[in-house]
Amino acid sequence: MKIRAAVLRQTGLPYPYKDSRPLIIEELELAPPGRDEVLVRIRAAGLCHSDLSVINGDRPRPLPMALGHEAAGEVAELGAGVTDLHIGDHVALVFVPSCGHCLPCCEGRPALCEPGAQANGNGTLLSGSRLLVSEHGEAVNHHLGCSAFAEYAVVSRRSLVKLDPALPFDEAALFGCAVLTGVGAVVNTAQVRAGQSVAVVGLGGVGLAAVIGALAAGACEVIAIDLSAAKRELATKLGATRTFDGGDPDCVEAVRAATNGGVDQVFEFAGAIRAFETAYRITRRGGTTTTAGLPPAAAQFGLPIVNLVAEERTVKGSYIGTCVPARDLPRYVSLYRGGRLPINLLLSHRLRLDDINEGFDRLHTGEAVRQVIVFD
Repeated sequence: MKIRAAVLRQTGLPYPYKDSRPLIIEELELAPPGRDEVLVRIRAAGLCHSDLSVINGDRPRPLPMALGHEAAGEVAELGAGVTDLHIGDHVALVFVPSCGHCLPCCEGRPALCEPGAQANGNGTLLSGSRLLVSEHGEAVNHHLGCSAFAEYAVVSRRSLVKLDPALPFDEAALFGCAVLTGVGAVVNTAQVRAGQSVAVVGLGGVGLAAVIGALAAGACEVIAIDLSAAKRELATKLGATRTFDGGDPDCVEAVRAATNGGVDQVFEFAGAIRAFETAYRITRRGGTTTTAGLPPAAAQFGLPIVNLVAEERTVKGSYIGTCVPARDLPRYVSLYRGGRLPINLLLSHRLRLDDINEGFDRLHTGEAVRQVIVFD
C-alpha cells in the first residue's frame, strides 16, 4: 500500500529545520504484515528527543530512515500467527520489541531484549525484514521497529500493547515512550518509596512524567530543575514542591542547602553531561542517581570513585523505565484515568505531519513539552 511518511536522508542539517528540512514527507510503498506482524493505522505520534538525536546526528542510525517511535493507533490488518488482537483494537507502540526468549526477556527485563536491540540498530523489524520502499525502489529503514511518523506502520506484535479504547489517541501516544520512560524510572528502576525526596533534572516530556510519577509514588518532596522558566512553572503546576534554574552556577549549592545535604533519589533526563553532574552532586550520602538521558555516544563522565564508595552512592541507568510494557502501560493508563497521573497536561502542541520540521524546531529550542502529530 502507498503511505505518506517522514523520511530522514541526511543527519546534521543546520537549525532551523523549517529551512533545512531534514525530514521529507515522501510517498512510500509499505508491504503487508508478515508472520507475527500487524498493520497499524497511526492516529497520533509524539515528537521526542530520541527522534531529534537521530536528526542532529548524536545517535547514528542507518539511512534513509522513516522516523517516529512514540505513537498510538488502531489495528488495520493482522499477519499470520497474531491471534490475540482484532481489527479495530486500539494499541500503543513500544520502541523495543521483546522476543520473549533471550536471557533479559526471560529475566523479566524486556527493555534489554537482545534481538530487539539488534533489530533496532539495524533499522529492521524484529523479524529482520524491511517493509518500506521509496518510489525509486530504495529500501527505507525502520526507526526502532515503529516508523510512526506515517499514516500506517507495520510492526512486530511484540511492539504493541492493547489500549483502553476510551483513551484519546493523542494522549495514548505519550504512554509508549514519555510515560513508560519517566514514570518507569521512578517506580521500577529507582523504586522510589513513600516519604523519600526526589529531584528531576531536565523537564522535557519524560522528566515531567517523572515528576508526576514521583508524586504518585508518595515522594515527600519533588524538586524540578531545568534551564527553562516556563518548564519550571509547569512542573510547579504539576505538583513539584521546589524548582531551581539548572543554569544558575550556584544551583548545586542551593539545592543541597535547601535539602540539608542532598536528595534521596535524583533523576537526570536532559542527556547532557552537565545535567548528569548536577544530578550526581545533589544526591545525598547513601542516595541514588538514576539517568535515562541519552547523550552523544562519545560523552564521558569522570565518576569520583572514593566518593562513590565512602558515601555508599548508587548510580543507575534506566531504559524504557525498566518496564514490562504489557504489564506497566495498562497500569499507568489506569492511574491516569483515576487522576493520579495527569499526563494530558504535558501536551503542548498538536500538529500535522507536514509541519513536522517546525515541530522539531520547537523541541530543539525547548519551547515545547510534548508535541503530537494527529492523523485525521
